[in-house]
Amino acid sequence: MSYQLSAVVADVELLRGQTADLDHAVLAALRQDFALLPVTPQLVQELTGRLPDFATGEPSVEQPFQLVLSPALSELLAGWSRQGPVAYLEAEFAGGLGHQAAVVWLGGAVSWGPRYDGTLDGPRTERPINAALARLGAEPGPWIDPFAELGLHLERDTAGWLAHGRRGLSADYWDELAEEWELRQSAPDQQPPRPGPVGDWGIS
Repeated sequence: MSYQLSAVVADVELLRGQTADLDHAVLAALRQDFALLPVTPQLVQELTGRLPDFATGEPSVEQPFQLVLSPALSELLAGWSRQGPVAYLEAEFAGGLGHQAAVVWLGGAVSWGPRYDGTLDGPRTERPINAALARLGAEPGPWIDPFAELGLHLERDTAGWLAHGRRGLSADYWDELAEEWELRQSAPDQQPPRPGPVGDWGIS
């Protein structure tokens, strides 16, 4: 199963304040009062006045992102970070292989990164997205890492995150569906009939 991510993540109130007047900004709820802003060509154009550029080659340490973070876009996100840390995250996985990259701004400047990982064979906490989320203030919890703790696994691509945000879903939406399904399966009218006496099975 494939996974693709191109998004800004920050405190929900910070992002809400910065995007309130934008036509192409859709905020998707994450856990711990964070939100995810899917980065689309339309959003980049609205923010910078120009369509985005994309790297021609595969991402690498030298060019960690497929989206070229233009000076205009970088300066904008740096400006947002005067109100709190802001991260840009990218990832792409398919068939167990993939890469991810992240950068964090704080106080109007890059405070960490950009960091790229094309092998993802090191400790989970040191992978770019997890490391960036920790710098945003993500707290440990019952999930395996910050990526899952905030709910970044809930949607598989930008279209999914846009739908998530437009529908106003919570980050626990899928957990709630699973719990509802389990309750339905365990309801009395959903249980299989209790076995009858041995004689009913044709055994004398």
